[in-house]
Amino acid sequence: MTGTPTRVLVLNSGSSSVKYQLLDMADGNRLAVGLVERIGEETSRLVHTPLQGVGVPPAKRGGGEKREKNGPIPDHAAALKAVAEELASDGVGLDSPELAAIGHRVVHGGLRFTAPTVIDDEVLAEIERLVPVAPLHNPANLTGIRTAMSLRPDLPQVAVFDTAFHTTMPESAARYAIDVATADEYRIRRYGFHGTSHAYVSRETAKLLGRAPEEVNVIVLHLGNGASASAVAGGRCVDTSMGLTPLEGLVMGTRSGDIDPAVTFHLKRVAGMSADEIDALLNKKSGLVGLCGDNDMREIRRRVDEGDPAAALAFDIYIHRLKKYIGAYYAVLGRVDAVVFTAGVGENAAPVREAAIAGLEELGLAVDADLNAVRSDEARIISPDYARVAVAVVPTDEELEIARQSFALVQSSASSNE
Repeated sequence: MTGTPTRVLVLNSGSSSVKYQLLDMADGNRLAVGLVERIGEETSRLVHTPLQGVGVPPAKRGGGEKREKNGPIPDHAAALKAVAEELASDGVGLDSPELAAIGHRVVHGGLRFTAPTVIDDEVLAEIERLVPVAPLHNPANLTGIRTAMSLRPDLPQVAVFDTAFHTTMPESAARYAIDVATADEYRIRRYGFHGTSHAYVSRETAKLLGRAPEEVNVIVLHLGNGASASAVAGGRCVDTSMGLTPLEGLVMGTRSGDIDPAVTFHLKRVAGMSADEIDALLNKKSGLVGLCGDNDMREIRRRVDEGDPAAALAFDIYIHRLKKYIGAYYAVLGRVDAVVFTAGVGENAAPVREAAIAGLEELGLAVDADLNAVRSDEARIISPDYARVAVAVVPTDEELEIARQSFALVQSSASSNE
């Protein structure tokens, strides 16, 4: 091979899974995607799909011939070795000299990590120190990083943090109104999450409007099973709905979102519930699933259309919270150029978009019914021409964002060392 390596492997390591994508940053070609799930179980499964074509969008990740392997994968080391074998069989292996970096999604970077960071022992130690504020995510992220480093110790490993995009929030938005000394000692503040998605989508929305990110104010609604909103002024986040943890904010698939904190005291005193039981209730048994037994918006809408009152109430509560955040972030920004929907629900659920914007005409917001009904993998505006504020749908691509940030950092580091 001649020239500069341009490929980036993106890893998203969960407690029992590894999602991965291989991208070539020279032309935007997505070379492969895959998932290893149920790591440590007898029913482990690896699904690998090689892809063809430049700029394959996330919604078309099944463009190649999918391969599936079933059987026990004992740990993350075995999982990544299996991934390396699949990539090697496509001629794009982990040992390829064309690989420039491995980019890792890391959920929590605290206040220290405000940008993508090349990982060394000091960075690993700091990510580990943040485990108490991200106990479900950072340990798994660390496992993936250490495993990848053992397989390619010579290769730059880059951490891209979910929280980094939100570190531009002013203290007035980031601070909770509790004793400052206690907050500082235990790192209690609003960090925000889904940052790679909010960064990517806000920038792509500016492009859709034909303007520079620095010129536009955008409200981003990342609506999936986890959901968050952000207010982005001139390319910088000034507020976001998730806080110390991903529990705060919008109604989600299984998370309650905003709730009176005294509810936890009440459940402890009156119901005798432990901290772990309350944690499980609010994170895993609340939100849409707690309200109506389903967390799939497609199923909820089907039930609404059939006249199911529990599903209708769950949908109304979901929309009510969404409207509140749109209004609040409109006030925070002062001027809004676009409200944009993204992620699984945001990109695909036309009734959610219609209901969230309905009644906000005085704010310059409206949805064109015909445009809203169109299914597309492309970024698009769904508001009528007369609307003062654009309403848009922009498919998110967190893996591409991680790859871009990782590659840019490696390129910059290489240039500074020349």
